[in-house]
Amino acid sequence: AGGGLYAVHTAQDGVTVTPRTSLDLTRPLATVTFDAARARALTPDAEAAVRRALRAGAALLASEQLGVAEWCLTETVRYVKERHQFNRPIGSFQALKHRLAQLWLEVVNTRAAARHAADALTTGGDEPNLASALAQAYAAPVAVRAAEEALQLHGGIGMTWEHPVHLYLKRAKADAIAYGTAGAHRETLAGLVALPAP
Repeated sequence: AGGGLYAVHTAQDGVTVTPRTSLDLTRPLATVTFDAARARALTPDAEAAVRRALRAGAALLASEQLGVAEWCLTETVRYVKERHQFNRPIGSFQALKHRLAQLWLEVVNTRAAARHAADALTTGGDEPNLASALAQAYAAPVAVRAAEEALQLHGGIGMTWEHPVHLYLKRAKADAIAYGTAGAHRETLAGLVALPAP
């Protein structure tokens, strides 16, 4: 309201919290509506604070996306070593080796981007806006791809409660849009380094 930021207790008259169906069931979502609810003013000019909070959230989310990608890669490598087809582990087939090697490279690069973003936030070193945009532009698609590869290389099991891989795919998909899409972060990144976006 008027550019200000306010704290509102939800357990009061004038506040309605309506749960919404979420893709990632481990992160519930809701619509919150206010009707003359009491509020405590935190700051009259919230724009800069909100911008910093969103930047920090996006930068730190890259670490979660790294965790998703690492889990998916580790579990998939374990599975392809155990699963046999034509009397040999499916991980011994060259096509699968190449897919997993490429994914490993992407996970290593995601680790570097996520650590750089976290470091830029904590030390105030390298431009935090640049590091955050770079981390999200790279980490979001890698986490989704790692989860999709895990799902496929586990035999295309899909959404089944017998294995948790679908939960990681849902988390990766939800994370990919939580603080803006990878494309939006690439546009931000292009503007920060004065390069025209494609």
